[in-house]
Amino acid sequence: MTDDLSDGPAPEPPPRPHGQDELRALAAPRRLSVDDHMFSAPGLPGTFRLQLFTAPGARPVAVATQIALAEGMGLMNGVERFAGAVWERHCPAEDQPPVWVERQLWPERSLQETRFRRVVFAGADRYRPHGPSWSAMTDEELQDLVGAPVATERGTGYVPRAAEPEPQLVFEEFAVARLARPRPFREPVCMPTGVPWWRRWMRQVLPDRGARSCCWYHGGDWHTVNALALQVLDRARAQSVDPDDMEEFATAHAAAAGATQWESEALATLFSIGDAIQPASEPGYINGQHRAQAMLEAGVRRTVVLHHVYET
Repeated sequence: MTDDLSDGPAPEPPPRPHGQDELRALAAPRRLSVDDHMFSAPGLPGTFRLQLFTAPGARPVAVATQIALAEGMGLMNGVERFAGAVWERHCPAEDQPPVWVERQLWPERSLQETRFRRVVFAGADRYRPHGPSWSAMTDEELQDLVGAPVATERGTGYVPRAAEPEPQLVFEEFAVARLARPRPFREPVCMPTGVPWWRRWMRQVLPDRGARSCCWYHGGDWHTVNALALQVLDRARAQSVDPDDMEEFATAHAAAAGATQWESEALATLFSIGDAIQPASEPGYINGQHRAQAMLEAGVRRTVVLHHVYET
């Protein structure tokens, strides 16, 4: 990656339930003190609408709204730095980051759901929150938390990015052992470092099909997922499926094959235009290094990656 700094999000972790008591403790009547339709953080290729709600004696609540795949770095991939920038710029006297709520606006045909999600950070150094976890949040819960109307759309002040040349999107089979060494973040317990070359080759001889409960990326059998992925790729080519339709095509294939929910989700990420594994031209990743690490650890041999090919 460039470390998972793509326009699209990383795979969405399973929702975690809020602590309702905590939400009630945070609730207070606030007013909208900032409505910045084009907030950006220094050095980051991304924009979003920032609504900041404040009240004396209450922790600020920041609501970030962004159009998926259209504004540079996605909210999930940039959440620590986006939240840190809002904290430093608009509430620097606070000893904690603002309560962070995000809303990613997905296209109408997307399999992803547009909804509010609260992000809770495990901790924070000054203006540097870390350890995010996500949970779904209803409109009513957000209304109770903020005590004021919250806009759900991007806003009239949104300025689209200048149009870039349209690449040809190509999904192709790829040897996992050829992927660059991942440098995952956010999973320090189960993914502390990249996978060294000797472990890659050991796992090729002694593959691991086990699942773990530590994180979404280790939650199932990547061998099964990639066997399905190669089937999808062959059938899609035979039927001339458009790249934009590959995620839906893969999901239908998973259902017909009797895949588990995790296997279906994992397969869909491999064929999502915004979420597929994308090796960078330089050694690294545009997107997908957490999944790449999980596959390397499991000894998966072949996967599917997405390339953006520009005409010269």
